[in-house]
Amino acid sequence: MRIFGLAGWSGSGKTTLITALIPEFISRGVTVSTVKHAHHAFDIDQPGKDSWRHRQAGAREVMVTSEHRWALMHELRDDPEPSLDELVRRLSRVDLVLVEGFKRHAHPKIEVYRRAVGKPLLHPDDRFVVAIAADESLPEFSVPWLSLSDASAIADFILRHDGLAR
Repeated sequence: MRIFGLAGWSGSGKTTLITALIPEFISRGVTVSTVKHAHHAFDIDQPGKDSWRHRQAGAREVMVTSEHRWALMHELRDDPEPSLDELVRRLSRVDLVLVEGFKRHAHPKIEVYRRAVGKPLLHPDDRFVVAIAADESLPEFSVPWLSLSDASAIADFILRHDGLAR
């Protein structure tokens, strides 16, 4: 499976961009899954529900299933956080895995940048940043610039870069 990332500081527009890219890829016949890294504790379960009670009782994994979807929750229980590579191996096979976050991992990525966020650029220190998606082109960009508002052009760039263009 091809892995391509979107990296940037909080508030730069990574989630907005990824949700615009997914339908672009699907419309071109590219199957897509996503991995989102969170820098804080999160919970997709609701206190009091049966699955929550199973986790609270100590289950390592809890699978919830219905006729519409299934979800697997895995509690680390003091084990180290798995690497991106380990997580991707758990996904069902698709053409492209879009990764939001994991900005220090060695995979090709587009830096999502907004000067208004007030944070430094990532690409000078990350050789895996192959382009920048920003709301304006700036002279300090040393990799190709893509307009943050043009999801179609960004999808084209990713498909060409990863050899998935059809």
